[in-house]
Amino acid sequence: MSEEVPAGRRPVGLFVGLCTLDVVQLVDHVPRANEKLTARRQVVAAGGPAANAAVTFAHLGGTATLLTAIGRHPLGQAAAADLAERGVTVTDLAARSSAPPAVSSILVTAASGERAVASTNATGQRVSPPPDLDAMVAACDVAEFDGHHPRLATAAARAAAAARRPTVLDGGSWKPGLGDLLEAIDVAVCSADFHPPGVGGPAETLRFLRRHGVTWAAVSRGGEPIVWAGPDGSGTVAVPSVPVADTLGAGDVLHGALTRHLARRGTTAGKALTTQIFVEGLREAAQAASRSCASFGTRAWMRES
Repeated sequence: MSEEVPAGRRPVGLFVGLCTLDVVQLVDHVPRANEKLTARRQVVAAGGPAANAAVTFAHLGGTATLLTAIGRHPLGQAAAADLAERGVTVTDLAARSSAPPAVSSILVTAASGERAVASTNATGQRVSPPPDLDAMVAACDVAEFDGHHPRLATAAARAAAAARRPTVLDGGSWKPGLGDLLEAIDVAVCSADFHPPGVGGPAETLRFLRRHGVTWAAVSRGGEPIVWAGPDGSGTVAVPSVPVADTLGAGDVLHGALTRHLARRGTTAGKALTTQIFVEGLREAAQAASRSCASFGTRAWMRES
């Protein structure tokens, strides 16, 4: 049975993946071709699955480091400044690049909270693992990956597995290179949009993940119960119902909260993780993700919790 992180020590999380600059507009409807409209509100903040998970982890009392590629362009520096303000330490593997970062243009429909997103993500960016990767991994209690920057992610996940640090995958969608990454993943929580080649619904996704060596797997389905499977069985976790204002980043919050739970419980490499700890973590994470959906933007829920 795993033990709690010692009292007085903040759990440490390493987050490996994408950082964008998000420009989020709250609109009455998604504009048609050649239509112009005035947004109700606007938020500009750092985004990306790993970045938002790191912000959540830090907000919930952890020490978060984000291993990513941002660059020295003014837009990239705006994203980095936002992360610093949120308590996230950034290791920028593109620090010398003057190219602009990925900018996500996001429209949130006021009536439903649904979002439409356009972004280049990590397309065209090639980053190499830092020379001190092993030390970074050794200093963390848990490592989380979003599947972007696949070469970096695979190297970091293998280092974490060798160091017996639990590894968590945020499977938002299937990406090239994930097959290699899965070999070093202990926990994978994927969205309903995660479709490996030839794989259909959530039940097939869970079987696919378990067949590829993932010990603990789950699929989130918006407001529907999370379905999960592990070595000792399977089940569901209810998602609290809230008035939905904005679904943007809810999955990222889910992963940040789950990762913090695993780090706080002191789990080491999937074997120390029990059904009770995993399900408790999913339940806490679902509560945090639901809270984040009740307000506009990826940060407002933090001021209210």
